[in-house]
Amino acid sequence: MILVTGAAGFIGSNFVIDWLDQSEEAVINVDKLTYAGNLENLAGLKGDARHQFVQGDIGDRALIDKLLAEHKPRAIVNFAAESHVDRSIHGPEDFIQTNVVGTFHLLEAARGYWQALEGDDRKNFRFLHVSTDEVYGTLSPSDPAFTETTPYAPNSPYSASKASSDHLVRAYHHTYGMPVLTTNCSNNYGPFHFPEKLIPLMIVNALAGKNLPVYGDGMQVRDWLYVKDHCSAIRRVLEAGQLGETYNVGGWNEKPNIEIVKTVCALLDELRPRADGKSYAEQITYVTDRPGHDRRYAIDATKIHRELGWKPAETFDTGIRKTVAWYLENEAWVQHVQSGDYRQWVDLQYGAKA
Repeated sequence: MILVTGAAGFIGSNFVIDWLDQSEEAVINVDKLTYAGNLENLAGLKGDARHQFVQGDIGDRALIDKLLAEHKPRAIVNFAAESHVDRSIHGPEDFIQTNVVGTFHLLEAARGYWQALEGDDRKNFRFLHVSTDEVYGTLSPSDPAFTETTPYAPNSPYSASKASSDHLVRAYHHTYGMPVLTTNCSNNYGPFHFPEKLIPLMIVNALAGKNLPVYGDGMQVRDWLYVKDHCSAIRRVLEAGQLGETYNVGGWNEKPNIEIVKTVCALLDELRPRADGKSYAEQITYVTDRPGHDRRYAIDATKIHRELGWKPAETFDTGIRKTVAWYLENEAWVQHVQSGDYRQWVDLQYGAKA
């Protein structure tokens, strides 16, 4: 059995679904169910005895201690995080509480549990911490991609909070000998992505006939990773990663934001044409750039390929087509996650243009 935190969110729910598709090993799923946590993501697991959901906070030490004692997992996979840069600019405290303080409490609970284990149970236990490429800061167009030895230089409250959590995980390995692993991934996309992020926001707004807000000149470059490829990388690191090591996980797909938006528009033109026959690209609107917007991220995923034999299965072309198709086939899910609170947030962030 493994314990997975934040597993009702975007990446966490994909991970649990894929895990149970490929393994009989049970999962205890702990999620606080903030705005981005959605049990509808896990509806396909209803009635599956291998999956147990527990609503709770990773900062609730008593709850985590209880779950560890009762279920005796062989591993903890930590997805639980506040993860949206724009929200961290408007309200950084939640990011400090979850990403820093919450990770600390989870590490303390895991340390106490691990130290009480004996024999093979102790030897085989793993704590895998899922993080982001944003901890490395920003790159110029000519800079080499981020490697695992790139110095940390976070530029937003979100990335600073994730960098802090990464440092805590590393310290628990070097100080206490805890068997930890860390992954730093590039921008994920795919099913169940909450529609405040670029790709699902463009799909949702396009279909609703709304403007497609693009920050600044739209030339911010990101490395795009299909979420199911990310999940397979995490499974591989959990299986064979070297203790105390960090593995960068990327899709080898560097693209500027405006190219992403235009690609989404072209796919929608093909799969769900506008009634007036015009392109969805006519809805693109440039809006004021966000403060401290990093210009470029790029992941060098050589290490995980060389040492663990992992590489992404999807190209961007195949992954983005699957993603757009998923949103077109799951419009009820989209409608349910678009609560009043979500609409207020989009209006705050992008103004009437969204």
